[in-house]
Amino acid sequence: MKMIIQRILIVTTLASSISLIAQTPQSAASGQSAQTAPTADEIVTKYIAAIGGKEAISKVKSMTLENSVQVMGNESPSTTTIVDGVGYKSETDLNGTQIVQCYNDKSGWIINPMAGANDPTPMPDDVYNSGKGQINVGGALYNYAAKGGKVEFMGKDGSAYKIKLTTKENVDSVYLIDSTTYLVTSLMSKGKMQDQDIDINTRFSDYRKTDLGYVIPYAIDVDFGQFALSIAVKKVEFNKTIDPAIFAMPKAAVSAAK
Repeated sequence: MKMIIQRILIVTTLASSISLIAQTPQSAASGQSAQTAPTADEIVTKYIAAIGGKEAISKVKSMTLENSVQVMGNESPSTTTIVDGVGYKSETDLNGTQIVQCYNDKSGWIINPMAGANDPTPMPDDVYNSGKGQINVGGALYNYAAKGGKVEFMGKDGSAYKIKLTTKENVDSVYLIDSTTYLVTSLMSKGKMQDQDIDINTRFSDYRKTDLGYVIPYAIDVDFGQFALSIAVKKVEFNKTIDPAIFAMPKAAVSAAK
């Protein structure tokens, strides 16, 4: 159970993301013509349009999501708070124990009593770098070039386009984007569990258009190989006034870390 709690902290997010390093993509399917294949940028552009476009995304200054996390037959409430470009915070109540994962534009921290971290603890750099993109509304593919990232078309997987994103921190993710809806259906990645490399497959479904025109998945299923968990979004609120101070690690914890 301790292993599960350690990973819940990483994946109770839209996303995903997610302490993740993507798996090495397979080569593009033989026989696919490079002349007729769309470019990675063209596919990403259509994906951005499918989730509402830049106009809808730009209207979102903050998001608050109430979620339900199910793992091994247990259900736990979770809240995710995002202020665009400022911070991301996930809080999960597991049988009365609060687990917190938080990123801001400079660092990240966690509270996880089930893993022995009763006090706020700074994130390792690799965990922070792979997950800090969650502070941005629109997801990692939105404005990827402006963030210092690059994308590569890796061919098709069934009816889905396979896109590899590499961030400026050299963190890779491989997305499957449906060739009809242009919505992301899956994210393939690698992570660590008790210092062991594991394959992670995150599936997104039940996309819904919100009042602002921004489209998000209301169902996220994460498969770690040895176990799986499901996240269901129950409620979404936009543009609430949120104090940026909630994303800062408490000063007492900062002093102790120093």
